[in-house]
Amino acid sequence: MDDTTVVTLWRPVGPKELELIRQSGMKAFPPRLPEQPIFYPVLTEEYARTIARDWNVPASGKGYVLRFQLSKAFLDRYKVQQAGGREHREYWIPAEDLAVFNAALIGEIEVIAEFP
Repeated sequence: MDDTTVVTLWRPVGPKELELIRQSGMKAFPPRLPEQPIFYPVLTEEYARTIARDWNVPASGKGYVLRFQLSKAFLDRYKVQQAGGREHREYWIPAEDLAVFNAALIGEIEVIAEFP
């Protein structure tokens, strides 16, 4: 892969976070709360669907899966983390890096699934 390679990532969110993203014109993720030191986009749609369905729905009544893209060159500054099973892979972006992460987004953030 070269520096122009585009990587697709996913993010499971609840209704409050989705509303803040919509307020940005689907161009940025909101700042983390003090108790959220990391922003964790995930590497597979399936993993994002599992979190949206099994965690976001019980916590807030709805869960959404978002899809977005960044360049591989940007993402290379972060390591992929494994959060449990083999398929549970995600990037851990420090909260203080989220503005730079948002600036690196290519295109808009898309809602691709909704639960229930």
